[in-house]
Amino acid sequence: MQSTFIRTLSGDIGGTKTRLAVIEVTGNRVHVEREATYPSRDYALFETLLGDFLFGVKTPADAAFGIAGPVRGGVAQTTNLPWRIDAAALRQQFGFERCTLLNDLEATAYGLAALGAGDLLTLQPGVPGASGNTAVIAAGTGLGEAGLFWDGQRHYPFATEGGHASFSPGNELEMAFLRHLQQQHRHVSWERVVSGMGLLNMHEFMCIHRHAATPQWLAEEMRSGDAAAAVANAALSGRDETCVETLNWFVRLYGAEAGNLALKVMSRGGMYIGGGIAPKILPLLQDGMFLEAFLNKGRMRPLLEAMPVNVILNDRAALFGPALRAAQLASNLS
Repeated sequence: MQSTFIRTLSGDIGGTKTRLAVIEVTGNRVHVEREATYPSRDYALFETLLGDFLFGVKTPADAAFGIAGPVRGGVAQTTNLPWRIDAAALRQQFGFERCTLLNDLEATAYGLAALGAGDLLTLQPGVPGASGNTAVIAAGTGLGEAGLFWDGQRHYPFATEGGHASFSPGNELEMAFLRHLQQQHRHVSWERVVSGMGLLNMHEFMCIHRHAATPQWLAEEMRSGDAAAAVANAALSGRDETCVETLNWFVRLYGAEAGNLALKVMSRGGMYIGGGIAPKILPLLQDGMFLEAFLNKGRMRPLLEAMPVNVILNDRAALFGPALRAAQLASNLS
């Protein structure tokens, strides 16, 4: 059976940046016709941003957007932005025949089908021929989690808001960290720990806990740009001991929560690490800290050792996913 060619508008809407593209889809193959990235916080409304992108472009009939936040009834309220996005309103304003909203990690889950071996870095091969449910976790501005249900023939992605589940400390240091965060937040989620904001929370706590002052050069870098990136870069270059300790701790907690998700989804088919942070800290993900925390689940360790664990290197997975889902829905109607 010949695959149908479908032209779609796809979007990856995040708290920091929004990426839009016109993508041609044939089966699981994708070709980007046009793409642009925008600072999300520069726009009060998503509709304004979308209008800028579509100016002078032949509008595709099918549109789909992955959004950092829960989607209910075709409407999404972004978690880390003041945007309310309504699929029906977008259809009416821009003339789409179909418009689909997905959770951003659900979108990444759909995007896995478009990735090749070169788009992944293996941390753990798992058992040969591993199959079953799959899970995706992604730390960036926030912490996203999704699953893919395996029915024996194909995967069906589904969204979760697992990143907002309660943070669980595993030792005395983490208990002190939890108490520190409880002074600022009524509820301390895993997103408050494993994300860009989480890295800053951890660095702040570590400076207090170790009675360590932030060097002036680092404070200036944190003020003048991406503060979390400044901490990570200082750690990766070895320029600041507190940053090194903070980032190592971050990697261990990232692994711990990935293991939690793997057990809850029973992801025998594999765990995928997505998001913007993972590709920037690959040396630390590869040195064993992440995997040891992932596997450190007592009697369930053998189960986790059998699961493939891969880092997604292609940052367009979350952009490919909505396009593949839009094409799938359009094909079902034809």
